[in-house]
Amino acid sequence: MKRVIKKLKRSNWLARYFYYILLVCYLIGYIFFTKSLLTLKGIETILRIILISVFLVWFLFYGFYNLLNLIMKKYKRVIITSLVTTIFIVIFFISSYYINIVYGGLNNIKDGVKTEYTSYLIKLKNTEITEESIIGRISNTSDTEGYKLTQNIIKEHKLNNEISNFDDYYDMVYTLYEQKVAAIFVPSNYISLFSGTEGLENIANETEIVYQYTEKQKGQESTLSSNKDFSEPLTFLLMGVDSTTDGLNPNAGFNGDTLMLITFNPKTLETLMVSVPRDTYVPITCNNNKYAKINSSAAYGSDCVVETVGELLDVDIDYYVKINFKGVVKLVDVLKGVEVDIEAPTYGTDKYNGQMCEQDSNRQKGEHLICLKPGKQVLNGEEALAYARNRHLYIAGDFDRIRHQQQVVEAIAKKMLNFSTLKDFENIFDAISSNIATNMETNKILSGYSVLKEMALNALNGEEFININKGTLETYSLPVYLPKSGTTTSAQGYYRDSLADIQNKIKEILGQKEVTPIKTFHFSVNEEYTKQMAGKGLKKERSLELMPNLIGSNVAKAEELCQKYNIKLNTVYVNPGESHYNGSVGAGLIGDQDVHINTLLNNVTTLTIYIPNRTSSVSPNQDDKNNQDEDVNNGIGDVLDNFNLF
Repeated sequence: MKRVIKKLKRSNWLARYFYYILLVCYLIGYIFFTKSLLTLKGIETILRIILISVFLVWFLFYGFYNLLNLIMKKYKRVIITSLVTTIFIVIFFISSYYINIVYGGLNNIKDGVKTEYTSYLIKLKNTEITEESIIGRISNTSDTEGYKLTQNIIKEHKLNNEISNFDDYYDMVYTLYEQKVAAIFVPSNYISLFSGTEGLENIANETEIVYQYTEKQKGQESTLSSNKDFSEPLTFLLMGVDSTTDGLNPNAGFNGDTLMLITFNPKTLETLMVSVPRDTYVPITCNNNKYAKINSSAAYGSDCVVETVGELLDVDIDYYVKINFKGVVKLVDVLKGVEVDIEAPTYGTDKYNGQMCEQDSNRQKGEHLICLKPGKQVLNGEEALAYARNRHLYIAGDFDRIRHQQQVVEAIAKKMLNFSTLKDFENIFDAISSNIATNMETNKILSGYSVLKEMALNALNGEEFININKGTLETYSLPVYLPKSGTTTSAQGYYRDSLADIQNKIKEILGQKEVTPIKTFHFSVNEEYTKQMAGKGLKKERSLELMPNLIGSNVAKAEELCQKYNIKLNTVYVNPGESHYNGSVGAGLIGDQDVHINTLLNNVTTLTIYIPNRTSSVSPNQDDKNNQDEDVNNGIGDVLDNFNLF
C-alpha cells in the first residue's frame, strides 16, 4: 500500500488533485441523484434501478481505473474518463434539480400544510354593539374560523354578550341584516362566500370588521381519503377559487361557483367532465341535508362540497382539486396561448358591437376591459380567463359560462405536454403547483406518470390525446321562498332523467356498468355533427316543486296537491272580519293559505287553507276570469321554464 501511495505522489500533481476533486463531486452528485430518483415511486422503477446501478459501477470503475492510470502516468486516459465523469456530474445536478422541482411542487399542493387562519367579528355599518347586543356564531365546534378562533376574540376583548348559535351561515347572515343580532363571527373569506347570494351582493360595503384574530396552525386536512391511484378509474372534483391574486393557500376560501366533476379511466383514456350549476338546489349533506344552493356548501369546507356533489351525482369522489382561476392567466401565458372557439354573445349583443367583453383578472373595467370577437382564435391568459368568467352576455347565464370553462380546461389539457425546453416545463409546473391544492397524496399523483406517457405517445403517433366527453345537467328556474329571511332566491331545480343519464355515463366510464350500445344512428349532410352529451335535452321529471298560489282555486286542487306530496290539509272556514278572510274570491273557493307561495314543498308537512264563510260579492263571470288568468300565468311560467333562462 505504501508503494502505491509513493508512486501516486510521483504522478502529476494537477492531474492527481483534479482526480480527487472529480471523485468527490461525482460522489456528492450521485448521492443527490439517487435520493431524487428514489422519491419518484412508481415511475419507471426498472429504469431507475438500472441508472442507479450503472452510475455506481462507473464510480467504482473511474476510481480504480484512474488510480492505476495516475500511477502509470497514463494521463490521456485520465482526461478522457474525467470528461465523461464531468458530463455525468452535470446530469446528476440538473436531473436532481428538476426532480426536486416536481416533487417539491407536488408536496406543496397537498392540502393541510401549516398556514394562517383568521376569524372576523363583523357588524352592519352605522350600527353599534352594546353589552346587551346578541352576537351570532356558527354552532359547528370543529369549524376553525367560524367557531374555534372566535373563543380567542371573546376572551381577548372580554365580550360578555349573549351568543346565539346557528346551524347555517346564510341564516346567520340574513339574521344580521334583519338586525336580530348585532354582530356575527365569520370566516376570513366571508365576502367571496356570500356576495353571490341575493340580498348580500354588497356585503363588503355594507358591513365592517369589528375584531379579528389570526393564528398560524396546521391546515384543516380533508377527512376524505382514497387509496386509489392512476392505475384504476378515478373521480376528481374541481373547485374554483375566484381570486384576484396569484397563488393559493390551502385554507383559501372559494365561493363554489365552479364545481366540475372529472371522471377518468386510465385504461380507455376516456374522460367525462360534468359541471354542476352553482344555483342547483340540493340537500347540503353537512347541514342536516337542508336544501340550499349547492355553492353554499363551500361555506362549510371542501369535504362538505365533495360529499354534497357526490350525493347528487351518486358517485364516490376520490379526490378534490382546488384551483385559483387567477392562475389560469399565468398558465395559459406559459403555454404561449390556447386555441378556443369564442361563442358569440346571445344577450345584449349590441352592448359591445357583438364582442364578448369582460373585466380583467383584477376585476377592472374601462380601459382594462378584455374584448374578444367571436370565432376560433388563440387566447392569451387574460383573454382565456375573461372568456371563462363571462356569463352576463349569454342568455343562459351560468350554463353558458360552464360550457366556456369546459372549453378552456380542455384546450389547456391538450396543450400541457407541448413544451419545447426544460425552462418551459419549469414555468408550467410552477404555474400549476402555486395555484392548486388537493387532498391527493404525492405518491398517488406520481402514479399518473404512466398514463401521461401513454397519452403523450398517442399524441406523437397522431392518435387522439384523450377522449373528452362532456355532460350537461338540464335545470329549470326554481324561485324558492326563504321563510327565515323573507326573501326569494333564484335557485335552479334539475330534471331527474337528465341527472340519471349523467350518473349512468359516470358509471360507464368508471367501469361499473356496461356501455349501452347505440342501435340507431341519424345523419344529415345539412347538419353539423356534434358529439352527444350526457344529460343534454332530457327534461321529463322535475326534482323539486314549489307551493303554488291556491287563492281563488277550488278545494279539490289543494286536496290533490296534498295527496301527491303527503301533506296534511286543514280546511278552515272564516267569517267576515276574521283573520284570513278574503271577500274578493268566489263562494267555496280558497281565500287564503298559511304556506307562502314558492315555499319548497319538501319542507311542507301541513297546509291550512281558509274558505270565506259566505257568498262572495264577486260575480261568476269574475270567478271565471280569475281562473282564466291563473291558467294563463301558469302557461307563461311553463314556457319560461322551457327556455331555461335563469
